[in-house]
Amino acid sequence: MAASMLKWFPGTLYNAALNKVVEYYKNSLSELKVFPPSVQFDVLHELYEYGCLSQLREELCDLDVLARMLKVVDKRHLLHHCFQALMDQALSDHRTKISTLLSKEYVQRCSQVDLSNQQQIDSLVVQGLSVSTFLAEAGWLPDAEIMLTSCQELLADSTDPQQMTRALECCHRLLHVQNGYCRFEEAERTYNQAMQLVKRLQQAGVTPNLSSLYSEFSTLYMLRSNYAEAYSWSVKALHALVSNFPKPALIDVLRQSAKACVLKREFKKAGLLIKQAVMIATEVFGDKHPKYADTLIDYGFYLLNVDAISQGVQVYKTALEVRQYVFGGVNLHVAIAHEDLAYASYVHNYAFGKFDHARTHAERAIDLMLRLLPEDHLLLSSSKRVKALILEEMAIDNPNKDVEKKYLAEAHSLHKEALAMAMRAFGEMNVQTAKHYGNLGRLYQSMRHFQEAEEMHLKAIMIKEQLLGPEDYEVALSVGHLASLYNYDMMKYDKAESLYLRSIAIGKKLFGEAYSGLEYDYRGLLRVYSIQANMEKCFKYQGILAYWKLLRDEAQETQTSPFVELSEPLRVLDTVNQFMTM
Repeated sequence: MAASMLKWFPGTLYNAALNKVVEYYKNSLSELKVFPPSVQFDVLHELYEYGCLSQLREELCDLDVLARMLKVVDKRHLLHHCFQALMDQALSDHRTKISTLLSKEYVQRCSQVDLSNQQQIDSLVVQGLSVSTFLAEAGWLPDAEIMLTSCQELLADSTDPQQMTRALECCHRLLHVQNGYCRFEEAERTYNQAMQLVKRLQQAGVTPNLSSLYSEFSTLYMLRSNYAEAYSWSVKALHALVSNFPKPALIDVLRQSAKACVLKREFKKAGLLIKQAVMIATEVFGDKHPKYADTLIDYGFYLLNVDAISQGVQVYKTALEVRQYVFGGVNLHVAIAHEDLAYASYVHNYAFGKFDHARTHAERAIDLMLRLLPEDHLLLSSSKRVKALILEEMAIDNPNKDVEKKYLAEAHSLHKEALAMAMRAFGEMNVQTAKHYGNLGRLYQSMRHFQEAEEMHLKAIMIKEQLLGPEDYEVALSVGHLASLYNYDMMKYDKAESLYLRSIAIGKKLFGEAYSGLEYDYRGLLRVYSIQANMEKCFKYQGILAYWKLLRDEAQETQTSPFVELSEPLRVLDTVNQFMTM
């Protein structure tokens, strides 16, 4: 019993001391900075727990205090709780956000720094990189960009290799923020600045590891739908990895390379990389960390694209739960997780016509984004597109004609807004724009505007074929949708047959004979052959459809949890070597 009391007593004494400090907080202010960072952190977290947000805001608005708290790395998720609470309060009370106050203070410090004092500049650069990384991690990207831009300006004219290396790191982080906020023109300038710095460093005889930078280049090209270039940069990023590469950066390189592989339909390579990323993130950060959630989002993307849809839904649910736990509140990362789960749920329940769950998440994503972003921001286009897809299916299944008309009208408005955003950002010759054309084509078919539907589908196919080639998955989707229009509404049965067969061939080549999307093409062909009274082909495709159902049932029975396959991660170089031999 005595041993038990001794074991418990120190923790109680520490907590009691923390409570007293919080109780007499104003009298303790001057002593707080004397405490080690971990103790000061616990005091600030107690302020958060007790709801003393005004005092907490006062402390965390101080750049030096926040930078000090970021040194307590094992409690970073708790710092996110505190920070998000202050951001929510500011949004609710229409006060200046704490992230904005921090970025303004940093810009002011940069403008007043003594440029002849290298030590002062170094300290300010380190602080800027640390705090801006935290802001980006928390989803407050515009203020992170402001800080990084000022940080970059401090280093712009340096000829010292060490400072140029820091400037390159600043470019890398700035590019990450600009990519995340869809600021593509600014990202292009940062990309060019980074390339110039790499050239200057190489001329100075310095060879920095460029893996993370190349991975961010890959992200930029991927977001602009240049998938070949994105894949090329991701391979370069993998080649640049070394055995002692930092784990957090390694996870990001593996994640991005996996996404690039998915978009190039290199699914085995993608599976290797993303599963390694999830295992390393779990090992390094545990299952309640933003990096783990980020990795799950990309794992869900992979699963959805390899037709493991129910597994993808599980992973997206977990990612949303982690982001809600870490951030909660009105947060961009939470909004994006809602959108991803909405789309996965829509795909998963497409055959069953149950879309309420998907609609709830889509609307939550839009609601959060509208509170955080300008109304015409590109990030909103994807959420609006997802909600429009859901509303269209709900309209088709609704027996009430007035409700059907209302849903279709709202879906039309959302699709047009999403298309306009994509056109402004990318122009017409872009995969994202083509997807919006295809979505409008499906909607016009539901609205019985068949000529407009055909026009949209033909546009989508033309753009996708030119950019992705004639046998890409995206092309197959649009071809299948045009076949449906010809079959069910325009009575162009010969054209429908040809398009269905083309869609089937692409689907089987990419995903195999058990691919879920084949069902709609098979059923479409059966209708064509039934109308044409081609009984031989009717019997043939009835047999093929029955065999497909058997394969799907077997696949469902053998499907395991998406987390069961994950075990011990490979060594870095073993992962790269395995990737290169695939």
